[in-house]
Amino acid sequence: MRETGLPSTASASAQAAPELHITSGVASGALDARHTYAALDLGTNNCRLLIARPEHRQRRRNNDFLRIIDAFSRIVRLGEGLGKAGRISEEAIERTIAALEICREKMDARGVTRARLVATQACRSAANGDEFVERVRERTGLQLEIIDRETEARFAARGCGSLADPAAESVLLFDIGGGSTELVWLTRERRSENGAYAFRAWTSLELGVVTLAEHFGGRCVSAETFAAMAQQVRETLAPFARRMASERRCPRFHLLGTSGTVTTLAGVHLGLERYDRWRVDGLWMSDDDATRAILRLRDMDFDERVANGCIGPQRADLVLAGCAIFEAIRALFPAQRTRIADRGLREGMLLELMEADGALTRRV
Repeated sequence: MRETGLPSTASASAQAAPELHITSGVASGALDARHTYAALDLGTNNCRLLIARPEHRQRRRNNDFLRIIDAFSRIVRLGEGLGKAGRISEEAIERTIAALEICREKMDARGVTRARLVATQACRSAANGDEFVERVRERTGLQLEIIDRETEARFAARGCGSLADPAAESVLLFDIGGGSTELVWLTRERRSENGAYAFRAWTSLELGVVTLAEHFGGRCVSAETFAAMAQQVRETLAPFARRMASERRCPRFHLLGTSGTVTTLAGVHLGLERYDRWRVDGLWMSDDDATRAILRLRDMDFDERVANGCIGPQRADLVLAGCAIFEAIRALFPAQRTRIADRGLREGMLLELMEADGALTRRV
């Protein structure tokens, strides 16, 4: 993407919107500190937008330096049926464009001047992924960027790495998505320029909650079905586990999870009637806590999952697939505790955009 002025229209047209080209965040010298930033993550299941400005004082939670001024999230199921058809369906395209039009309107209303708008696994794998991106540009003026798996993993690590225990020598970050799951081994010895944990290794599995649920079923999940899902994930993840087997794990080694699966489990663990980000983001769950929360979810039938305030009807058929992925990760990378992050890809993009502009002081 290149940097230009924003179009003057206040909202996206239902026919053909002016194209919205906003810089992708490559450093371009001294910039106005009053820039408003946006990060859009279009995944296999969700369309999520964050709009923020840099925060120049230490915040209460983890010094994340972002002041969120608007947000939007909608389950669009862009990858519905993709595993069988190999293409994004017309129904999924229309659902997603409707959500992206709302994102465009929010960006216009908030005066966004710097943004990164990314699409992940569904667009990477679909035969018509590029065609979909062009239709989005024509209809909304938004220019999506299909990012590779390593970039996706890097953004996720940047977005929630501040939640890692600073005394741990290594941490396994995982991001369970709709169409893929990213895992990153972070080390304290190799510090990055911004002071966060640095990449040691990473992998991406072409398995996510949508692909797994569509293959095995998600409404009625028997013990045998759940075991089969977890086994498939373990087999797929095993090469990475063998590769990391010799890596040092101190007594404070832990998992760091960012996804709807782990935030849902945290809500169930806390017994929340309605999901509360401020109680979930940064929560520590012991291995026993995670086991009990998964068992509680597995004991619910589909209608009970629909009625649960932390799950709801749009995710009730996906959450057990996510639990199976989490179970496989826990089996291959045993840890006494998992930290829950209700942050990730979008926050990572925002931080990188702001740092590239010099709008944030790099952490030490």
